[in-house]
Amino acid sequence: MSATTDTRPDAGLLERMRAAHHAGCVVCGRLRDGGLGLRVRLRDDGSVAGTVRPSDDLAGYAGLLHGGVISALVDCAMTNCLFAHGVAAVTAELNVRFRHPVASDTLLTVAASVTRRSAPLYVARAELSQGGQVKATACGKFMEMSR
Repeated sequence: MSATTDTRPDAGLLERMRAAHHAGCVVCGRLRDGGLGLRVRLRDDGSVAGTVRPSDDLAGYAGLLHGGVISALVDCAMTNCLFAHGVAAVTAELNVRFRHPVASDTLLTVAASVTRRSAPLYVARAELSQGGQVKATACGKFMEMSR
């Protein structure tokens, strides 16, 4: 039996699913609890988007955000997009294309959308941008969790 069903996107559902399944996430968890504090919001088209300002503590090279953190941000955005559609799923595959360096300690935007639904497998895409320039893109496959 699946943990959730694929439903119409809903902002309240996004928050309930996130609280139930992802409360301790290092990316979308609360800043005071050690998380990055990424909060995405549901958009009218069913995608999600949010902003975050990662600290210099997350740099790889001086002043540049570590690639692993970039990967975690796009992964988390796609996961939250699935939550908005009533789906709790784990990452089965993640492909990230690093297009340009991402500055640390600078506001960035991450957006995600679900591109294919064929339960129990879902495909999503994400984009990370900074200063109006796309810095990284990602495609992920997610396997729905079972109860």
